[in-house]
Amino acid sequence: MTLVCPVDLDSMQLRREVQEMYSRVATSPDGTFHFHRGAAYAAQWLGYDAAELATLPIDVTQSFAGIGNPHAIAPLAAGVSVLDIGSGAGTDLLLAARHVGPSGRAIGIDMTAEMRERARAGAQQCDLRHVDVLEGDATHLPLEDASVDIVISNGVLNLVPEKDRAFAEIARVLRPGGRLQVADIVTGVELSEAIRRDIDLWTG
Repeated sequence: MTLVCPVDLDSMQLRREVQEMYSRVATSPDGTFHFHRGAAYAAQWLGYDAAELATLPIDVTQSFAGIGNPHAIAPLAAGVSVLDIGSGAGTDLLLAARHVGPSGRAIGIDMTAEMRERARAGAQQCDLRHVDVLEGDATHLPLEDASVDIVISNGVLNLVPEKDRAFAEIARVLRPGGRLQVADIVTGVELSEAIRRDIDLWTG
């Protein structure tokens, strides 16, 4: 059984499609999409604290499109450094920044410019000066080796065709004894060749 993407899948086209999709989520979060979004969804379906979400700017939370809650896996201690891969508009990133406090560091990586802009604006609005938002993706993390304590990610790694490279990058940037907290989509059955070649299915 093989669960990897076809070797001849056009990964650059897939990247463009994913960027286009999440650019639209950032600029038109109330538009028509095939996945849920927003703070109410995060609280009602994914177990986020509604009061905590309410402290974040609406421009951040209305573009939230995660599929789980990486914060529920384990608490983020004050003073640690956290990397959010595919940080989007910044919901998980800013929550992480609040949890680690000013003695810690929260770094967001996203390949979509519109999402990065929202996350940066949200961090500034919340006066979270220990937040950095960088351009990059899961397969090319712009960080030094062994530079973060915890990596979080929410509904992103399923969009990456080169998963071996993504996990190698995660292992590279984590410090010894570091932790990975991922919420994502998995399948327990082998997908057909037609499904694995359908870029529209990859982008959601």
